[in-house]
Amino acid sequence: MSTPTGPASGLPVRMPRPRQSGRHRRPEPVVAPEGAAALVLAVPGTPSSASRSLAEEVISIARSELPGLNAQIGYVDGDDAEYPALASVLTHAAAERVARFEQATAAGREVAEPSGPSAVVVPLLAGPDSALVRRIRQAVMDSGTQTELTDVLGPHPLLAEALHVRLSEAGLARADRARLFTVATAADGIVLATVGGEEAVQAAGITGMLLAARLAVPVMAAALDVEGSVASVAAQLQNSGSAQLALAPYLVGPEIDAGLLDAAAKEAGCATAEPLGAYPAIGKLVLSLYATTLGITPATPQGAQAH
Repeated sequence: MSTPTGPASGLPVRMPRPRQSGRHRRPEPVVAPEGAAALVLAVPGTPSSASRSLAEEVISIARSELPGLNAQIGYVDGDDAEYPALASVLTHAAAERVARFEQATAAGREVAEPSGPSAVVVPLLAGPDSALVRRIRQAVMDSGTQTELTDVLGPHPLLAEALHVRLSEAGLARADRARLFTVATAADGIVLATVGGEEAVQAAGITGMLLAARLAVPVMAAALDVEGSVASVAAQLQNSGSAQLALAPYLVGPEIDAGLLDAAAKEAGCATAEPLGAYPAIGKLVLSLYATTLGITPATPQGAQAH
């Protein structure tokens, strides 16, 4: 039995394991610094329960990578009722940080006065869309807060991995990079569908090259919001020898009307995969942009590994 001063004589004493030294020791778990800026995910498109669920899942992934992260969601087209507008979320985040500091000092705690941005806004966009980014930047200005706005998520090798997975889930690509087994419906040409005009097409082309290397089939980007772009790219792929095409949405999801994607697939006469959605890489890239902006760990996600 134990005594007030410790274990009874003769019983084994559980000693803490010494911290492993050297290059192979486990890294200490990283948590968000106290008083750090909030991560605010800027969600484009018409707010809906589906877009909220997707955004919450992305935020959940980011929090799992950085415990203690203060992450919030702001809608570019929010109504400040069910779906809070981005500017309102930023104003609230700034006031909330000041209030936490005042509460801590009132309680006698020694805490540093808040400095730097009160929030870091990460657009939930795979590629550049100048019109949407302009609206996000305007919301930041309207909030009157000290806020940093990051780049969009792509291009990045992890997005090529996500596209590959979505295509394989739809039976339109082999799940393995080594092509160890066949899929009867696998496409031999991919139309990478994006939004944002020519700028977005060029940016998507970089991720498209990474996807082409994974699949060993030609990949060409097209703009869903440019009339005839998808049909033109589909024709180019067919003229170069691709007989079975697939449409791969280079989109997270909320930024586009699903009807536009369906119409493009019908126009090109091909099957389509699902948008990227809350694929784990999306949450990791969101966190990476936030962390890089503030100069904190965790490090930038590494490129995708072969399947």
